[in-house]
Amino acid sequence: MSKLLENSYKGKNVLVTGHTGFKGSWLSIWLSKLGANVIGYSLDPYTERDNFVLSQIKDHIKDIRGDIRNTDLVDNVFKKYKPEIVFHLAAQPIVRTSYEMPKYTFETNVMGTVNVLDAVKRTDETKVGIIITSDKCYENKEWLWGYRENERLGGIDPYSCSKACAELVVDSYRNSFFKIDRYNEHGKVLASVRAGNVIGGGDFAKDRIIPDTVSSLENGREIVVRNPNAIRPWQHVLDPLSGYLLLGAKLMKYGVEYSGAWNFGPKSDNIVTVGELVEKIIRYWGSGKIVYPEHASKLHEAKLLNLDISKAKHILGWMPKWSIDEAIEKTVEWYKNYKKSNVYEMCIKQIMEHDEGY
Repeated sequence: MSKLLENSYKGKNVLVTGHTGFKGSWLSIWLSKLGANVIGYSLDPYTERDNFVLSQIKDHIKDIRGDIRNTDLVDNVFKKYKPEIVFHLAAQPIVRTSYEMPKYTFETNVMGTVNVLDAVKRTDETKVGIIITSDKCYENKEWLWGYRENERLGGIDPYSCSKACAELVVDSYRNSFFKIDRYNEHGKVLASVRAGNVIGGGDFAKDRIIPDTVSSLENGREIVVRNPNAIRPWQHVLDPLSGYLLLGAKLMKYGVEYSGAWNFGPKSDNIVTVGELVEKIIRYWGSGKIVYPEHASKLHEAKLLNLDISKAKHILGWMPKWSIDEAIEKTVEWYKNYKKSNVYEMCIKQIMEHDEGY
């Protein structure tokens, strides 16, 4: 895959919103390695230990700080840097935070997406927009089989609902301003991508199982697991990112043939409970103990969610690469070495290992 990606991104102006976040930092590192001129637009990183900070990726890209809700700032970035392709990841990404800050969540995840799409519409040089939403955009009936891209959208909690709304916004802009049958006139194409629960090194956000588990392990505390029986489609962050990059390359080359929504979930073997995930982390870490709180949170969180990746497999030619054990092994490797290693080189090493065999 690396040759295709290098040929597609080398020398291209690529805007990554949310580049200081977990997925955004890894994507920025990968794009920089591919020779892209990466422009990052985001709020400050969550902590000084985040992958963005420790990898010092800001030294390899154009690092711009700003709120995705600020229309003028977003417009100025597009006017100044004229990106050819946009990966929009800037978001309020935490379900539990969305209960605490619903208005902020909707403003960021919905109107932030509108700001980006409006700027894409006004910028002649921008040809491809890839909007990253979430597997939680689907109306979750907690059935056993995976959701396909044409399944009904929905969401009970503000985060899930905001991601469903963002998907509707993308579809509205596609049908209103970037019609497929008028592609030869406007030359722009939009896609939205939906991934499962990503894990990997450098995530220190609150209320996420990997950062919470690692924090407990580093400090010798018991690991509190509030929802051990919840089943999630876990995948290493590099798996969906490889899909995003492949999709971007295809969109730049073939245009509307690859327009629309795409699922980038894991293989079925990677779908395990939260409790099983933490047990595997403990095994690779070499120590740790789980405890379960007596009074679980009453906030609604889906217990079962799965994605059907047939479309990406058969049309795009993408498949997830790392098993659940490989994903955890790479994640633990990062957290056990980030204090004593060159984090940027460690990330590049894992990217190259992931790219082998494609």
